Amino acid sequence: MVTKKITVALAGNPNVGKTTIFNAITGARQHVGNWPGVTVEKKIGIRNYKDFEIEVVDLPGTYSLTAYSIDEIVARDYIIEERPDVVVQIVDATNLERNLYLTTQMMELGSKVVIALNMSDLAEQKGDIIFKEKMEEFLEIPVVKTVGSKSIGIDRLLDEIIKEAVKGPHHEHEIGYGNKAEKKINELENIINNDNVLSKKYPLRWLSVKLLEGDENILQKIEGSSIAGQVKKLLETADLEDYEAVMADKRYDSINAMLPQMCLRCVKKLTVSDMIDRVFTNKYLGLPIFLAFMWGAFELTFTMATPFMDLIDIVFGWVAGFVAEKIEIQWLASLIADGIIGGVGSVLIFVPNIFILFFLLSILEGSGYLARAAFIMDKLMYSIGLQGKSFIPMLMGFGCSVPAIMATRTIEDEKDRLITILVTPFMSCGARLPVYVLLAGTFFGKDAGSVIFAIYVLGILAAIISAKLFRNTILKGDPAPFIMELPPYRIPTLKASAIHMWDKGSMYLKKAGTIILFGVIFVWLLASLPWGVEYGSKDSFVGVIGHILEPLVAPLGFDWQIAVALIFGFIAKEIVVGSLGVLYGVGEDEEALSTSLIDEPSIYALNALGLMVFTLLYMPCVATIGVIRKESGSWKWTVFAIVYSTVFAWIMAFTIFQAGTYLGYGI
Repeated sequence: MVTKKITVALAGNPNVGKTTIFNAITGARQHVGNWPGVTVEKKIGIRNYKDFEIEVVDLPGTYSLTAYSIDEIVARDYIIEERPDVVVQIVDATNLERNLYLTTQMMELGSKVVIALNMSDLAEQKGDIIFKEKMEEFLEIPVVKTVGSKSIGIDRLLDEIIKEAVKGPHHEHEIGYGNKAEKKINELENIINNDNVLSKKYPLRWLSVKLLEGDENILQKIEGSSIAGQVKKLLETADLEDYEAVMADKRYDSINAMLPQMCLRCVKKLTVSDMIDRVFTNKYLGLPIFLAFMWGAFELTFTMATPFMDLIDIVFGWVAGFVAEKIEIQWLASLIADGIIGGVGSVLIFVPNIFILFFLLSILEGSGYLARAAFIMDKLMYSIGLQGKSFIPMLMGFGCSVPAIMATRTIEDEKDRLITILVTPFMSCGARLPVYVLLAGTFFGKDAGSVIFAIYVLGILAAIISAKLFRNTILKGDPAPFIMELPPYRIPTLKASAIHMWDKGSMYLKKAGTIILFGVIFVWLLASLPWGVEYGSKDSFVGVIGHILEPLVAPLGFDWQIAVALIFGFIAKEIVVGSLGVLYGVGEDEEALSTSLIDEPSIYALNALGLMVFTLLYMPCVATIGVIRKESGSWKWTVFAIVYSTVFAWIMAFTIFQAGTYLGYGI
């Protein structure tokens, strides 16, 4: 019988095993939502244990209680505003020094804290010997060794949670910050103590420390209070950045003084990962190595996919021909053979390219290398007004812009986040790959892989140029500092890479069975109506639409058929290929479509290159536009993203076509 409810908050750095501990405690009794007012995920679970109902709240990962990001604000505010009965800090036993920095800040809060020393088995395998009793003595906090992935130590952890919950008030554990800082802290404490609301709601010393660190979120909390003016006046006389650095140093001094007594052999040694990083993250070699890896991935993708593409082409061609022969009703035969089988088949033929590319990228990610890519790019990103963390969603954009834009939630600065949202669609998602493969394979032969690689690089450059432009004009300011933990290099498993490939690739298949299917049927319908006109001719509805739009794209070297394909590409970029298959009356037959494009006098290598560039840069698909609206919270920025990207695409395609024609690279 449950007699008492205990609320427990799980806190800790990212990647310390919070999720595994949360799952081990709550099992299936959990639900997921969002924290009020923000898009950060909120997970809550229930565990009944020894007559107690334990509600477990999994807080977002945070490196400190100084709020830099949305995640950190959510985690910190929950602890100080909601006051859970116990805070369980998950500590990575293999990296005590980094994790204990958060512990020192937890101690200042006066919260009831229990440390779950997670991954203790890995620490022991390394040869580290952690003296749990010494940790408890120095930190004055209960410590439990756990292995979340194996549910080891969970019951012991629950016992300590209950013990702490039923204890009396817990005292604050102070760290000395030196005479100069302590004087300012005392002055702030005396001022804040005069405000009954603030002094009752927050620990005086903790609030004073955060104000002296220049924590903007805390500064906002005291606005409108009776002592706001006094605090502001005092802080104006202090170099807050200097105090923040001094206090961080004092925390690490305290940790380094305790660590040798709490742990034997916990000093970090040079590992194989460190030695590899000396080459892969070298300031001169890092970027060329990264580009070489990406170029190799695209070359290998194109080479390996060709036999599979040919097989799919043959199968769909046979099926379409068989259906066309067996169905006597002409319009129905055309709908099924040319519209459905032809349109969807012309998109599915690129499934091998997409799956192979995702598989290769998953290998790079599983090995730990893609995290280095963000580190390598940090200096360049900072020079254009962003931080290295912005490169992570941009990298995800190679798969799909929708989850990539959602990943910007972890970027702390609002301007950094908004700029990243606006430029991420320039990263070449998997949906655009069918267009590149078709056009590059048709017009550039053996150089197709290099051309596709160049298009991907161009997307990165477009994002960089746009970010620099935004930072210097409409979103002025300095990017926030970038902090990121580099995981050790690992040998990626075939199973994990295959699962990752399927997770990403299956999104493409689902689109082919829904959005793309309806899209190509709609194109077929417009190409067939009004009844009696030649299929896909200038007299059909699609021909009328195309000819209306043709003057807008003629300066780019595009005809009315390409104009129509681009318009329907707004639904999903893959439909560009499906639309061309329908409009040229060749359906799913990639070889026939390639032949039609080659035979078409208005399409050649120069404007085919321009078409690839336009497809890369112009307005995002409807799903991406939806997520831009959701994540930016503004229709203004959503419309801006559509207009800016389309104008940018038009200028780039115009420049390629006109300059190429002038230099003699035309027909």
